[in-house]
Amino acid sequence: MDVKLFSGISSEYLSEKIADYYGFPLGEKTLLRFSDGEMQPIINESVRGSYVFFIQSTFAPAENLLELLLLIDSAKRASAGYITAVIPYFGYARQDRKDKPRVPISAKLLATMIEAAGANRIMTMDFHADQIQGFFDIPVDHLKSEAIYIPYFKEQDLSNVTFASPDVGGVKRARTYAKYFERELVICDKYRKRANEIAGMTVIGDVKGADVILVDDIVDTAGTLCRAADILMEKGAKSVRAICTHPVLSGNAYDNIEKSKIQEIIVCDTLPLKKKSKKVKVLSVAKLFARAIRNTHEHRSISALFVDG
Repeated sequence: MDVKLFSGISSEYLSEKIADYYGFPLGEKTLLRFSDGEMQPIINESVRGSYVFFIQSTFAPAENLLELLLLIDSAKRASAGYITAVIPYFGYARQDRKDKPRVPISAKLLATMIEAAGANRIMTMDFHADQIQGFFDIPVDHLKSEAIYIPYFKEQDLSNVTFASPDVGGVKRARTYAKYFERELVICDKYRKRANEIAGMTVIGDVKGADVILVDDIVDTAGTLCRAADILMEKGAKSVRAICTHPVLSGNAYDNIEKSKIQEIIVCDTLPLKKKSKKVKVLSVAKLFARAIRNTHEHRSISALFVDG
C-alpha cells in the first residue's frame, strides 16, 4: 500500500521535519472555514487503499483535536486502507481517572472519539500515565522520550549527577534514567490544594553537592519544577536542570522559569514553544517518529526504537 502523510494545521512545524526524515512530502489538503468559524478539511489527493498517517498534537485550543477527528473521518470515507493518528502530544491525558466525584475521565473520552472517527492505530509519545494505552481498543505505539534524552546525555559527563522526580507519580520515569546511567535517585513529594497550586513539598534522598536533573513528562505552569528546584538547592544541590517531554508552558510559566534556580529545561518539540527562552532547550522528536512511521508501514518492530535499559 502507498504511504500518505498529512499534517494538521497546528503541527505543521513538526510534520514537515518528520516528512523530511521519512523522505516523503506531506500530502496536500485544504482547511476551509464557514463564516461562523466551522471548519471543513479537504484531502486533495486520493487515499484509496493507502496507509494514511495524520500528524497532529491535541493541545489547546480544542479545534486541534476536532481537525484531527475530521481528517480521520475524511480518510475513512475515502476508503483509506489503514489510518494512523500520530499524536506527539496527547492532550487531556492528565484526567485519566476519577479522583473526586462528578469529574470526567477525559483521556478515555478522547480515546473513544478517535476510534469512533475511524483510526486504526495510535502513535504517541509519553502518555501522562502508561495505563491510558488500555483506554484504546486499537493498537497503540507508545514511544518514549528516553530514546531522545539518553543519547543526548551519553555525550555529557554525568559523574556528579543525581536524577530526581518532582512528584511521587513520576518516580518510575526518573528511575529509568537513574538505572540506565547507574546514578542515585531522589523524590520530591508534593501536595496540592488544587490544580497548578502546590501546598507543600518534601525531598526524599540526599542531594548535597550533586548536579540534579529533574525528570517529568509535562511542564505546564512550571510551578512544580521551580518549587522543586528551589528546595533541592536549599538541600545543598550544586545545580538543577530538568527534562520535560511536553512544553505546555502556559500562564506564567516563562516568568517562573526565568526567575527560578533552574539552570536549564530541556524539552521536545511535541508542542511548539510560545516564545524563546535562554533557559529552554529543544530536542526534536521528528527522526524518531519518522522511523516509527516507516516501521509501521513495513511491519517491523516498534520496540526496536526503545532504549533497552
